[in-house]
Amino acid sequence: MVAVTVRSLTKSFGATHVLKGVDVDIPDRGFAVLVGPSGCGKSTLLRLLAGLEEATSGEIRFGDRDVTRLQPRDRDIAMVFQSYALYPHLTVRDNLAFGLRLRKTDAATIDQRVAEVSAMLGLDKLLDRLPKALSGGQRQRVAMGRAIARRPHIFLFDEPLSNLDAALRAQVRVDIRKLHDQLGATSVYVTHDQVEAMTLADRMFVLNKGVVEQVGSPRDVYDRPRTRFVAGFLGSPAMNMLDARVDEAGRALVLPGDQRLPIADPAAFAGRLQPGRKVVLGVRPHDFIVDRDGAAPLRAGVDLVELLGPELQIHARLGDVPLTVCLETAAGVRRGDSLPLAVRALHLFDPDTGESLRC
Repeated sequence: MVAVTVRSLTKSFGATHVLKGVDVDIPDRGFAVLVGPSGCGKSTLLRLLAGLEEATSGEIRFGDRDVTRLQPRDRDIAMVFQSYALYPHLTVRDNLAFGLRLRKTDAATIDQRVAEVSAMLGLDKLLDRLPKALSGGQRQRVAMGRAIARRPHIFLFDEPLSNLDAALRAQVRVDIRKLHDQLGATSVYVTHDQVEAMTLADRMFVLNKGVVEQVGSPRDVYDRPRTRFVAGFLGSPAMNMLDARVDEAGRALVLPGDQRLPIADPAAFAGRLQPGRKVVLGVRPHDFIVDRDGAAPLRAGVDLVELLGPELQIHARLGDVPLTVCLETAAGVRRGDSLPLAVRALHLFDPDTGESLRC
């Protein structure tokens, strides 16, 4: 397998600039996920890696090879598509073998690889079926098996779970990660689904409007978002964003309804919290704590309580501003309650640039 390096990559379609100087480093055998909303450029970047689009400028390297202008057949990649892209008139066996036959691989090797792949993916008993006789999850396994049989340097996944229902998505997601670990492949995976990104990635690239806004492990990006966009995009339910200002002492935030939230560690913001400065406060719904016995700094009016299995999703108001709070079912919250809240972790962003104020 090989590492993937992208430098200053741009792509324009006429006057529309889709990628604006993207840099990417994916180590050998790494699993990288390109994640972001529709239109951010993630699928375009994957197609550039595959050679299905031509870069406007910049460089793509697979290991020591500059592949920027190479045709797809010369890049030694395999791609798994959202639409499965199986040949409907061919059996599972023939779909798995198709890429090898195009490369004029000898029959004995083809039989061996088809047997290996079908055993790996649990397709042994389905080899003589046509795609129309398979479930969605089985079709996606065949698509993955066809890619694996070729033994390429790099696997590219273009939103491969989008056509599956929730239960199948969870199962095939596990299958993809297991396969990656078993094969030791270099994999690049595109999705708009943050759950897929968080659970699959070794290294996550969050794209927005053609720019990579943050790179890191899923835990690092989730815990320390560098921009308001990244903070709001990752996490379900989404992070609460509240307009606030720093109080006169520089040690608390003045929130809607004139409520005040102490800043536990002002030093973490390296002198950026000047008195009176306007900021955007971000709090994840799961970072609220109910403090009925202590001096909770915040009071939120409860509008609606939704039971979601082991937790409650609470729709509340802080002053006139909507707030989402997630608590354990045992919290016993009801509509109309005045909920005493403390905050376990907070994020502060510049209201103009969207950049995090934390060092």
